[in-house]
Amino acid sequence: MGGGPIRRIQFAHAYEDIISVENLLLAWKEFVRGKRKKKDVQEFQYRLIDNVLTLHHDLAAGAYRHGAYKAFKISDPKPRDIHKASVRDRLLHHALYRKLYPFFDRTFIADSYSCRKGKGTHKAMDRFRAFAWLVSRNHTRTCWVLKCDVRKFFASVDQRTLLSIVERSIPDRGICDLVGEIVGSFRSTAQGRGLPLGNLTSQLLVNVYMNEFDQFAKHGLKARHYMRYADDFVVLSHEEAHLERLLPRIEDFLSQKLHLRLHPDKVFIKTLASGVDFLGWVHFPDHRVLRGATKKRMFKRIAAAPSDATCKSYRGMLANGNARKLLQILDT
Repeated sequence: MGGGPIRRIQFAHAYEDIISVENLLLAWKEFVRGKRKKKDVQEFQYRLIDNVLTLHHDLAAGAYRHGAYKAFKISDPKPRDIHKASVRDRLLHHALYRKLYPFFDRTFIADSYSCRKGKGTHKAMDRFRAFAWLVSRNHTRTCWVLKCDVRKFFASVDQRTLLSIVERSIPDRGICDLVGEIVGSFRSTAQGRGLPLGNLTSQLLVNVYMNEFDQFAKHGLKARHYMRYADDFVVLSHEEAHLERLLPRIEDFLSQKLHLRLHPDKVFIKTLASGVDFLGWVHFPDHRVLRGATKKRMFKRIAAAPSDATCKSYRGMLANGNARKLLQILDT
């Protein structure tokens, strides 16, 4: 399938660095921000030092076992199943994340934008516009866009494949076993599949997982104008036939290497001039407009919670496109 093996740097920290009392306390400071009024957080904090020392002891002795999850549903915008771990387990997630994230983030391509510091949807949309300008030669030729969406992304991650990817970069057996304990703590409908949406570690691990495809797209497919946000990704080209040739290679890699499938109803190749739906906006050569479903959801949320904070948040979002009339409505 091309591309060759990914050159991997090795994670330098030891298991003891992850589970140290110092790292656990620093992780607590990060975890507790904005959560101090939560009952379960207050209960944990009441005996913070004892709880941290007990967690450290269990980790050092190899006796730590991840607890069960509390499941609930949200609409964001489509229905999603969220699984919330205990405060003790979430503290460990933060302790692991604060060491692993800086390492793995250096290995990711520049054009991966989800759950990364200094990235996000705003940067992704600006990059999409820059790609469109380059491919179309300042809108003097047709720009074609291949847009894809992975079907049931979080629920479809193959845990064994993910752990094998992690192990290739982390030589410390204790850290790998700890990652395995967290990953294996989640039981979805399919055995050995899925990551919980509520875990901080899941945000990092899905990027580690999809980095395999990112590297293939950039180096195997030689797709210069490729970018990804979570499970949505696009490739831009001035040739429709080129994108048509890429699609089966993309499907083969995702299926064979990562055990993922594209959503059959969310894959298309179309011109930018006809409008490309990406990240909540419909993009055109010289402007972008808010997607109809996004607009409807915005007004529904404002009606349900008409606070200044909610309106301010949406004003910030609307500033990223052609939404003058919508801004006027918010200001009335």
